[in-house]
Amino acid sequence: MAQDVGGAVIELEDIVVFGGLLPTNLDTTGATIDVANSADIQREGASATAALDLLPGVSVSANGGLGSSATVRIRGLSGPYVGVRIDGIDVTDPSGPQTAFNFGRLTTGSLNRLAVVKGTQSAVYGSEAIAGVVEVETWRPEVSGVSGKAQLELGSFETRSANLSFGYLDDRAELALSLGRVTSEGYSARDTDDENDGFEQSLVNLFAAYQVSDAIRIGFNGFWSEGTAEYDQAATDPRGEIDETRRGVRMFGEVQAGAWTHELSFSRYQIERFDPVGFTRDFLGERDTVAYLATGDLSSGVSLAFGADWSEERAALDGDAYDASNSAVFAEVKATPTDAVELSLTLRYDDYSDFDGQLSGRAALSYRLDEATTVRASLGTGYRAPSLYERFGPYAGSTPLDPEESLSFDLGIEHSYGDRGTVKATVFWAEIDNLIGFGSGPNCLPSQTFGCYIQTDGTTETRGLELSGSYAITDRVRVSGAYTLTNTENDGERVVRVPRHDLSLALEADVTDRLQVDINMTRVSDTLDGFGTLTPLDDYTVWDVSARYAITDMASVYGAIDNVGDVSYQTVRGFNAPDRTIRFGVETSF
Repeated sequence: MAQDVGGAVIELEDIVVFGGLLPTNLDTTGATIDVANSADIQREGASATAALDLLPGVSVSANGGLGSSATVRIRGLSGPYVGVRIDGIDVTDPSGPQTAFNFGRLTTGSLNRLAVVKGTQSAVYGSEAIAGVVEVETWRPEVSGVSGKAQLELGSFETRSANLSFGYLDDRAELALSLGRVTSEGYSARDTDDENDGFEQSLVNLFAAYQVSDAIRIGFNGFWSEGTAEYDQAATDPRGEIDETRRGVRMFGEVQAGAWTHELSFSRYQIERFDPVGFTRDFLGERDTVAYLATGDLSSGVSLAFGADWSEERAALDGDAYDASNSAVFAEVKATPTDAVELSLTLRYDDYSDFDGQLSGRAALSYRLDEATTVRASLGTGYRAPSLYERFGPYAGSTPLDPEESLSFDLGIEHSYGDRGTVKATVFWAEIDNLIGFGSGPNCLPSQTFGCYIQTDGTTETRGLELSGSYAITDRVRVSGAYTLTNTENDGERVVRVPRHDLSLALEADVTDRLQVDINMTRVSDTLDGFGTLTPLDDYTVWDVSARYAITDMASVYGAIDNVGDVSYQTVRGFNAPDRTIRFGVETSF
């Protein structure tokens, strides 16, 4: 909700999400989408993974603390199957062994919303969207005139963060600038030593748009971050430090022509990494994308979107350079034949420069049984293109790789208790075949004595159940929770680091008009890890407590104790998770 802090409040429509080419909202979409809003994000501290980890169907594993390598899994499927966009810019890393995003460096200071679109989304986003997509939205002003917010937080492990966001909004212009800085002495990533692994990062986000006329709007957004994370290179070698710089920019123009809106955009993303003691020291990944999208209404109940895009990815590892491009055309039709039904159909065709084209599709349906109950279903096909490293790197085989291919389905029901709350249940299933893996075979070159990337036998299958809900017991007390049952197997064998049972519960209480107290519990059980013979990780239950006191209508102080019981646990075997953490801070808006 927008807060009146002195300017006129800009009236906001229902929450609009882009789980497709056409805008819709959480109440009517047939796609399964879960959202962590600004309050959810800020409550969980400096790392965005903590807020994502509380959403149904989402789990996180990390090789240490803040700034370390962290993987977000959606319904049991890991990083290479998860697309990530920050304000419309694709931020997956083209220079990695697989094209993926490291969530360990995603800090919360400038974030406004995290939306997780679940199920195969290649028809909308292309490759790396078999499990779903995480849409990251940074802070934007919501009231006319000048507004902003500032936050300062101190905590355990000598963690300090400072963030400032300010902007301007009127009928024609919008400007938002966010600045952030995080430092932490950290703790040892591995459980074999006690040497601290620290992290520091600076961040800038910018958004600007201007309504040139009633029909034309132009805009620009971008970000820059630079930081250093320490890590333990091996169980007997605590040396390790990675410098990373990320830059992203997107320019766009929108033209309203009658009933149609046309948007043309260009984006560029660049990530540089330097690891002085790594097997590979210098990494450079770049991506350029040009896109055109047209949207309009064919009738009162039918909307159409169509467009095309072109992208080129480039990577350089210690000077060895690779590149590839692809072009795509896509279209989506959304029909609302009655107030109770929304149906969307999406198709996309990608034409790659070095292997056969890929056709992806998605159908999503929502049906409101009555004023309180809605049924949702979606079916999608998708693919994961082999990364530049898999296709052209030192372990590329003699035969070109084909993309992995997927099929997914989910069916859910949601019931509303009016202003009091909601409950949701969703069953899901996905299958991936034509898998890419590392092994030996006739496609490996004679020099590749350790093996190469090949198409492997077998199928990855994930299936399970998501439950979530929230309810206001009184006007001052609210409860919420999420539970996910996940069974992910690769050719009949369970996949590592996927919890079979993942439960989170929360209690929020407005003790007074100014004091709010939150209690959260997370229970994770039945997780396997290891290489070759898999063994169980210890089950764990973690309690968190936080409190916030509003000094004025625009300023508050807060404190939190994470892992109150000081439970020792791991999400990756051999790597520590945080012990009891105490943090406190002050936040103000203007």
